[in-house]
Amino acid sequence: MRSVQRTPWSRPGRSDPGLLRDVALVCLAGGVVGVSFGAIAVAGGLPVWVPVVMSLVVYAGSAQFSAVGVLLAGGGPVAAAATGLLLNTRTAAFSLAVAEHIGRSRLARLVGAHLVTDETVAFTLAQRDPARRRAAFWVSGIGLFAVWNASVAAGALAGDALGDTARYGLDAAFPAVLAALVLPALREDAGVRRAALAGAALALTLTPAVPAGVPVLAALAGLALHGRAPGKRTEPQS
Repeated sequence: MRSVQRTPWSRPGRSDPGLLRDVALVCLAGGVVGVSFGAIAVAGGLPVWVPVVMSLVVYAGSAQFSAVGVLLAGGGPVAAAATGLLLNTRTAAFSLAVAEHIGRSRLARLVGAHLVTDETVAFTLAQRDPARRRAAFWVSGIGLFAVWNASVAAGALAGDALGDTARYGLDAAFPAVLAALVLPALREDAGVRRAALAGAALALTLTPAVPAGVPVLAALAGLALHGRAPGKRTEPQS
């Protein structure tokens, strides 16, 4: 019997109903937040092209919200860019976690680096084999990028017509979906639980004393505990 060769883009990722369902749910939540971001930016007095171009070039929800917040509060472009960069520093660690699953070509790494987000990393690392991880990264990355930019443009064009977006509770949709994605990993991996609990405790401790965004970066220190099992030692296999 002849074996079937599968590429990273083939059936393990693209035809997996569970993966596609989860990606669709996150895209839906991301779209809602994207519409909110576009509407908030334009309603605050920014031109339509600002949130649209920012979404294409920056493509980082938390960094975009913080940068627009600085601009609408009267801060300059330098302060806005610095705030966004600070919040987005965490993606450097995320990129290291998924680098081997993006692809080896220079183009794949360049495009893939732009698609690295909390969600694409969560989808990628949730898979059990390299082929599925690569497929999950690209399916979720391209889907989220397309939906985010389309929804931001729609929100920006709608502008004031949506009214006060905060009253809809849109800011809670994205974090809730992301939490649902990481729960399986927390249940299955004790190392992930240790790292997450340590990072969360550190972030909560620092929150009252440091500027917004810093606790998230500090929480990455919890990664130092990942994979460490006290009192256990791996025996060499004979």
